[in-house]
Amino acid sequence: MNNNIVGRIQECNILKSCYESDKAELVAVYGRRRIGKTFLVKNYFKDKFDFYITGIYQGSKKEQLGFFNRQLCEYSKMLYPKVDDWFDAFEQLKHYISTLKKEKIVVFIDEFPWLDSPKSRFLKSFELFWNSWASDRPQIKLIVCGSATTWMMSHLLGDKGGLHNRVTRRIKLAPFTLGETELFLKKQGIVWNRYQIAEAYMTLGGTPYYLQMLQKQYSLAQNIDHLFFSENAELRDEYTFLFRSLFNDSAIYRNVVELLSKKAKGMTRAEMMSCLKLSDGGNFTNVLENLCNCDFIRRYSAFGKKERDVLYQLTDLYTLFYLKFVKDNNGRDEHFWTNMIDSSERRAWCGYSFEQLCLHHIPQIKNKLGISGIQSDICSWSTQATDEHRGGQIDLIIDRKDQIINLCEMKFSVSEFEISKKYDEEMRERRELFRNISKTRKALHLIMITTYGLKQNTYSGMIQNEVVLDDMF
Repeated sequence: MNNNIVGRIQECNILKSCYESDKAELVAVYGRRRIGKTFLVKNYFKDKFDFYITGIYQGSKKEQLGFFNRQLCEYSKMLYPKVDDWFDAFEQLKHYISTLKKEKIVVFIDEFPWLDSPKSRFLKSFELFWNSWASDRPQIKLIVCGSATTWMMSHLLGDKGGLHNRVTRRIKLAPFTLGETELFLKKQGIVWNRYQIAEAYMTLGGTPYYLQMLQKQYSLAQNIDHLFFSENAELRDEYTFLFRSLFNDSAIYRNVVELLSKKAKGMTRAEMMSCLKLSDGGNFTNVLENLCNCDFIRRYSAFGKKERDVLYQLTDLYTLFYLKFVKDNNGRDEHFWTNMIDSSERRAWCGYSFEQLCLHHIPQIKNKLGISGIQSDICSWSTQATDEHRGGQIDLIIDRKDQIINLCEMKFSVSEFEISKKYDEEMRERRELFRNISKTRKALHLIMITTYGLKQNTYSGMIQNEVVLDDMF
């Protein structure tokens, strides 16, 4: 593996298997913009491509074909005439590849969806190229990559026509985990403790492009001020560009995430349609599916609820931070975040963002609890107050098949978390309320997920197990 690549072990293994296989391979690499798709492919193959092209954002058919021609001439060292049709362009690519006398031929088409400009018939041409010729040549390893995840899912991976089931391997590149983020920052010479790394993660998420903007000579607060609140802040306009580059009708997507940013526990599809005054249910279902595929929101079930009651929650940490602190910021204070260091607003954000961080690391939490091999459902639970009982909410429930339910409490603090008498009473009451309303017969275990663990006192004994920040690394 290339030493420049941090983490991505599974993805590199897929690329290795693809390269070493004895059949033609069509590999689709997809995931939201800025997540490191191009970096992964280029660094794994160390730029040793037999042909490489990238699509031009909002480029016309003429512009795309012109660049294709220049790349083909450069790689082949031959002078191919310019063409005005993708069918002819792929015929030229076939001719060039046929001249190569190699055991392995690697072709990389980056930003694949952008090449499919309106009325260009690009996809039909590619389909013919692959189905009628390239797929029969075992030396060809063709990798296509795209940030427009919705296009990749519907036109390539979900195609019902000529490309149906033609992709031999797929790689969905997800954000870094906390452990990968730590390795990435160390590679940049940034040596922070894990509390600071968690705060950086809660602000920027696990997006490599954003993380590489952090500068080692500055503190975390100074970095955030520089990236979001300074006069020429690099990430101030990123939100608008991100949605515009991912979705054709970006307004509806932004409306959804901005609505969900105001509803911490999430909303049902019906609730969102009502608030947004939408009537086209089919189109809205696609919007929600696309946002899930791009890792902006998550779809999850409330404990005991039916399928139609599933909730959607905004979980992208960069978007959450932007909408909370940046979107409506007047920009007059270039040290906004440093000056917010001990504000109630920042403490509230820390608490909620830490919960989202935990939800991004369910496998690590289950591993610490020793239940990785036990089938389980991840859900939440809430109930409204009535005349008979108070309301209650549990944001993370691990419903296990071994007749145990973990009720998880998540707390972000700068030191050991101390359970007070009042909090002890609240947890006990919430547990019994859950038991009575859910009618479950499973054993209920209380789990604390904290930054630095629990302070041992009179009330800490009721907790069956603990997870600390280090466990999520």
